[in-house]
Amino acid sequence: MHNVTVTPDVWDRILAVRAGRACPCCGDWSDGERAALALYGPLARRDLGPVTVAQIGQSLDGRVATVAGDARDVSGPDGLAHLHRMRALVDGVVIGVGTALHDNPRLTVRLCSGPNPARIVIDPKGRLPDDAPALRADGTRRFVIQAVERPRPTGVEVIRLPLIDGTFRPRAILSALHDAGLSTLLIEGGGITISTFLEAGLLTRMQVAVAPLLIGAGPAALTTASPRLKLADCIRPDMRVFALGTDVLFDCGLSPQASAALLPVHDTTQAVPRRAASFLS
Repeated sequence: MHNVTVTPDVWDRILAVRAGRACPCCGDWSDGERAALALYGPLARRDLGPVTVAQIGQSLDGRVATVAGDARDVSGPDGLAHLHRMRALVDGVVIGVGTALHDNPRLTVRLCSGPNPARIVIDPKGRLPDDAPALRADGTRRFVIQAVERPRPTGVEVIRLPLIDGTFRPRAILSALHDAGLSTLLIEGGGITISTFLEAGLLTRMQVAVAPLLIGAGPAALTTASPRLKLADCIRPDMRVFALGTDVLFDCGLSPQASAALLPVHDTTQAVPRRAASFLS
């Protein structure tokens, strides 16, 4: 397990990687800082094509909320800070309308420095109120993906897609968002939305943050529509494990692109200062 330490210097480097001005592999870093680069660097890179990553926070027994729907403190403070760092590194964050209606998320970056991502709500029937926090005008792009002809406030970009058997095809969603200029996407919730992209084979990687909490009952983190009957047929991702302080993070590589993102950009056999070798070549 890798213990992650996110210092101001290492976070500045990660944001520079996002901006295409630096690499995540070079420099004289502590072990904890190097673990932070290993965790966030692959998502910050923009040289490997489109990336779709999912993130979910859960209890030790695989729950995301109580039976009453209380999900506010499933993730510890370090798990929440991790989620905000993830938001700061992507072009857009995607949630389903159920999550938008139940949790009223703002989907902004508040627990670290970095830009706010575009906010995207998948809302087939147009149920999301126009005054929902995710649609508030703050200079960030806002999208609603819907099948109905429902007008939205000025500045909210509407993507119309057809329903097939009552649902959107996840590949059509990604294609439309890529066409809109959003290349690196975070599927934040809920579990049904994440499961849909997972089953479609469209996730580059998935991160599961586990908090030291036993809930006992309540909604499960992930439930696929077509569960495997044999363990031999189950998804076995490439796995890395990181200690975030209050939470343990399982980083799951689900595509060849996920493996490629772990390779260093430069030859790292030569020791260099943390400020050196900062520009991609």
